[in-house]
Amino acid sequence: MHMVAFGHVIRPCRAGLLAKASVLSLTLLVCGCAGPLALHHAVIGYDETTAHLEQQLLLLNIARTDSELPVHFTTTSSIAATFDWTTTVGIVRQLQDSPGTDFWNFNLGASASENPTFSIVPISGEDFTKRILTPFKEDAFESLVYQGARIDRVIRLMSGGIEVQKPDGSFNRFIENNPRRPQEYEEFRRIALHLDWLNANRHLFVRPLVFEETLIADFKEVPRAEDINNGFNMGLTWRQKPDGKYKLTRFRAGNVVITNYDPQALTDQERFELDEKVKRNPEGFVYVDVRPGDPGGDFPIQGGIKLRSINEIIKFIANGIQVAPEFPVENDPRTGPIYENPAVTLKINVTDTPPPTNVPSIKYRGKYYSVGDTQWDRTTFVVLSSLFQTAVGDVEDVGIPITISK
Repeated sequence: MHMVAFGHVIRPCRAGLLAKASVLSLTLLVCGCAGPLALHHAVIGYDETTAHLEQQLLLLNIARTDSELPVHFTTTSSIAATFDWTTTVGIVRQLQDSPGTDFWNFNLGASASENPTFSIVPISGEDFTKRILTPFKEDAFESLVYQGARIDRVIRLMSGGIEVQKPDGSFNRFIENNPRRPQEYEEFRRIALHLDWLNANRHLFVRPLVFEETLIADFKEVPRAEDINNGFNMGLTWRQKPDGKYKLTRFRAGNVVITNYDPQALTDQERFELDEKVKRNPEGFVYVDVRPGDPGGDFPIQGGIKLRSINEIIKFIANGIQVAPEFPVENDPRTGPIYENPAVTLKINVTDTPPPTNVPSIKYRGKYYSVGDTQWDRTTFVVLSSLFQTAVGDVEDVGIPITISK
């Protein structure tokens, strides 16, 4: 094939074809690499930023409370980013008068851009009451302990005190987790240490009560096949009794209990009766029953652990800075050896200069608020962050978000 340009006959050379092939290969390579790299950096970057913001919000509100100011939370409800990958290729051939001296110019460019849109939601009004002021439920407590968090750490952080109850479940007295009430605070700490010792030695059970609940006690007719099948799909079971009648039952998970005995070793009726007694406690209580005759029973405990809200937890930590600092408490003589027993639940340092180590910190009103540089404090702050996500993590359908586009 021949091409005519400016009156000259030019034959395409093999070098030109190789150049075209090289340009095409390089173009495909650039297109294939730019996009995934940009996406990888963006996703990791947004995740790191969101996690850092949560830490900053917690420390900021601790600092606000320490300054006797109200807390305020704003959370990111969504991050949407549009990615645009562009590759440009230009090929220019310069023809010379003398044959064999033509020139090729190649222009190759690639770019990747993103257009993020952030939606942030101030937690206020009824939602503020629900998420910030309402005490945590027992399942949040049970989940943390189930995942391996030390129970004394969780109790000291989440609990405002222990309501000691009589055998029938009625109120006896309250033991407050408050250093401004030294005697009650010391007793509370000793109870938390005793439970931690039992747990460390595999003598403590933290789990929901599971029992068989009877829905229909005496059914004279034979259940229809479709009723049996439908009931099976719903977790219901029909059983024929010795007198020929039928009963309909289902397994139900009741309230969470902390015991020094295995609740599954109780009869089904005993678990049901215990759950009925626990149900009389309001939401936000975790029932404790350390009874005599079982491991650790020489230090009997019966009552309910009163759970805090995220606002109360922040206030407790902030008060520990100067208003109501915690102090060391030794374990009860009836409690075995304790591996770790720090005086402060979560140490927050307030300094004029940044912390010397890489710990979560924030500058507020000219002061630096930072997490104590110990393994205990770092781990406790992780637990606090988990509780914060539990309280305000789900922000769908919450008010009108503030949208910021870049």
